[in-house]
Amino acid sequence: MERSASDQSPPRPPLSSPPLYSFGRPWPEFNDGLSYTDVIKCSTSATTLIDFYKSNYKNSAPIEGWLHRIRNGQITIDGDVVKDPDCILREGCKVVYHRLPWKEPSTPYLLDVLYEDDDIVVVIKPSGLQVLPGGLFQQRTVLTQLQWRDWRVITSSPLCTKQSASQAHPVPVHRLGRGTSGLLLCAKTKIAKVGLASYFAEGTANTRSHRDSSEFCNTRQISKFYRALVTGIIENDEVIVTQPIGLVKYAGVAQGLYVASSTGKSAMSKVYVLERDMQKNQTLVQVEIQSGRPHQIRIHLSYIGHPLLGDPLYCNGGMPKINTADSSNGSFAEDGGYEKPVQPVPGDCGYHLHAHWLVLSHPASHERIRLVAPLPSLLQTQAERAQVF
Repeated sequence: MERSASDQSPPRPPLSSPPLYSFGRPWPEFNDGLSYTDVIKCSTSATTLIDFYKSNYKNSAPIEGWLHRIRNGQITIDGDVVKDPDCILREGCKVVYHRLPWKEPSTPYLLDVLYEDDDIVVVIKPSGLQVLPGGLFQQRTVLTQLQWRDWRVITSSPLCTKQSASQAHPVPVHRLGRGTSGLLLCAKTKIAKVGLASYFAEGTANTRSHRDSSEFCNTRQISKFYRALVTGIIENDEVIVTQPIGLVKYAGVAQGLYVASSTGKSAMSKVYVLERDMQKNQTLVQVEIQSGRPHQIRIHLSYIGHPLLGDPLYCNGGMPKINTADSSNGSFAEDGGYEKPVQPVPGDCGYHLHAHWLVLSHPASHERIRLVAPLPSLLQTQAERAQVF
């Protein structure tokens, strides 16, 4: 569902500030591999090793791939390597699949810090860097760089007790798509993490409350604003999109793909037109999101007929451009898993989306904080580009 909103100017960000500092460690050529552990539960019938993996992890690899992994010595049972796929599993035994180290795709590693205190740190994520481990990216993530850095207490904070300070490193409290750049909010203490998570949960719970923009921004604990470049010319200056978002089966994405779906979960995006380029047939927009569904902005803008410029995945209607049936023929990659899908997947980059600014109630002091990330040149208005010179 979409509708035109009242005629009012979009919320404006304050001036951006330069980053405080940058940090990051270059990625090693190979990651450390992974181990996946299972403890076998009671079963009414005898289960073989290959049957266990075929039944429980068919999304990870075809049966031929699991046979390859077993015969390659990558499975241990109670600490002993087992290469017999027909080995009978006993109740209570510990089965571990050891995924061998691999080269992850090339990604950036430097992070700019825009704000930091004892409770939170806000970094500027570059496009191409994944936030949390998943798929091919198990080491080359924002989380890993946060774990590798030596963090120290800066000042005295009401939340910085011995218990709350026991968190070893900051953790992201929300996600940005791999191809999305901009502000990423991270908690440095456990109490701050709980507080910030409640802010996001509140926003998602209130998606059905369509308030005007000024009330929307001023009463919420956190408000996020994105800058995006979309295909086509959006006629209305402001559009509210409330299309629900749900999952469908999609080859190459084990958990399914998020799309516009009438049976999905509620979501709301407010789209403000900043500039129209009639010659290039594209529109520069600011998007304010109240909920935080996966790929929400990409889905909502494509749903109203204006996909992000360069988006390899979503097309008009908030659906994937291609969705062929899973035509797995039993072939497998070098590590035994499925071959990389040839059709686009959510982690593919190329679109233009930037988490530009946010307004936040600090979880400790409750002070209102406004943070603004610098904009990539393609996402600047003509007036903003003129101010640079």
